[in-house]
Amino acid sequence: MMRRRLRGRARGGAELNITAFLNLMVILVPFLLVTAVFSRIGIMELTLPGAGGDGGAADRTLTLEVTVRAERLEVADRGGAPLVIPARAGKYNLASLGEVLAALKAQYPQETRATVLLEPEVPYDAMIQVMDTVRMGTVVRAATPVRVELFPEISIGDAPPGGD
Repeated sequence: MMRRRLRGRARGGAELNITAFLNLMVILVPFLLVTAVFSRIGIMELTLPGAGGDGGAADRTLTLEVTVRAERLEVADRGGAPLVIPARAGKYNLASLGEVLAALKAQYPQETRATVLLEPEVPYDAMIQVMDTVRMGTVVRAATPVRVELFPEISIGDAPPGGD
């Protein structure tokens, strides 16, 4: 019995062929590195609305809310009457929204927060376009259009009912 065990050790184990595994790693590692870069670029940072109301109301003078409804956009200070920007031919008027937001930014240059409220029927692409318009805008300085940051700290939520 002991001789059988010794004989098995003397022969040595079968060689392990790792060529297929190395081929997989040569393909997989660059693929993962490339997709990791793209997923990093595609991340959009959002902030969640605070629970229980506005804690910093004393130092902030504007609480910007952009409500995206199925047929229009509404821009308002929280609790105030909204400025309605109707959609044209089924598309949101993002140029007018950008102009309104640029004017608000000129009035409140220190404000960086905005809340985007969405109805359930609003397409994802429209939500991203509105958020991009809220985040960045074009301002004309010395007869040259310049891209500027408007309200980069965006919170999102559900639009209140009764928009019709």
